[in-house]
Amino acid sequence: MRTLNSVKIVESFFETVWNGKNPNAIDQFVVDDFIITTGGIDIATKERFKEWVTQFLVKISDFNLEILESFQNEDGSRVASRWRITGKNNGVMETPADQRPITFTGTAVWEVNKEGKLLHNWVERSFWELHQYLNEK
Repeated sequence: MRTLNSVKIVESFFETVWNGKNPNAIDQFVVDDFIITTGGIDIATKERFKEWVTQFLVKISDFNLEILESFQNEDGSRVASRWRITGKNNGVMETPADQRPITFTGTAVWEVNKEGKLLHNWVERSFWELHQYLNEK
């Protein structure tokens, strides 16, 4: 049995969708009933996920996602990654769009099917720290 290189799939997703600022490219990576769980809330379906990514990208100018590390389990059905996002505040977390430089980190755990499609993503971001920074006087 061949093991998927799921790290390559996830990192290609990050580069194509997020750094490419191309939510429509989600179609080539995820299943129709894809779920992202973010902050404990499920966003279900590929179409709703595309809307969520579009809205997220609007809130950060000069968006860049840097992959810090990624690794997978033995059969490639799970990938864990750590990453850092940098850019400029364009109203993230409903703050004034002051274009201040921002940075925050996050982790993601991905479920990948045997065909190499993304099924589910659980993500956590260091938004508390970002929120504190954006509200400094």
